[in-house]
Amino acid sequence: MNDRERLNALEMALHNEMDEREFYLKHAQRTTNPVGKVMFARIADEELEHYQRLKELYAAWKKTEKWPETVPLTVKRVNIKSIIKDTINQIDEAAQSSDDDLKAIEIASDFEARGSEVYAELRDAVEDPKEKAFFDLLSRIEREHYLSLKDAEQYLKDPESWFAGKERHGLDGA
Repeated sequence: MNDRERLNALEMALHNEMDEREFYLKHAQRTTNPVGKVMFARIADEELEHYQRLKELYAAWKKTEKWPETVPLTVKRVNIKSIIKDTINQIDEAAQSSDDDLKAIEIASDFEARGSEVYAELRDAVEDPKEKAFFDLLSRIEREHYLSLKDAEQYLKDPESWFAGKERHGLDGA
């Protein structure tokens, strides 16, 4: 990957992270489902952090035309699945969700899957171990977002089955 391709990729990633954040914030405000509110808000926060790290990286790369030594290339990680589970455990009964909630989760799942793939492609296209590690981290976090969204989708579609699956009920009488 040459320098121009690298900058183009970072510009695209910056744009995507901000678009995703706006999407999540919009749906966090719109939904009345507590699980959806928490999930969308948390993922929006993580997308903002990704944006900030990529912006720092982009500015440093553009200035020096090499992978920077001083940009903090770590991203705070939040376990969204455990936050969703904690939120669900605080609700007395399954909160109502709308078709809009499910559609938003489906759309978000698609762009998180694509984001994971894009970051994996960037990881595979670079040689510098620090670049590889950074893009691998972003790819894995986007994958975690995807899995969390799928988990929330299952909960919203069928809360009883979701609870049964999480609680691992058996039929052996134990």
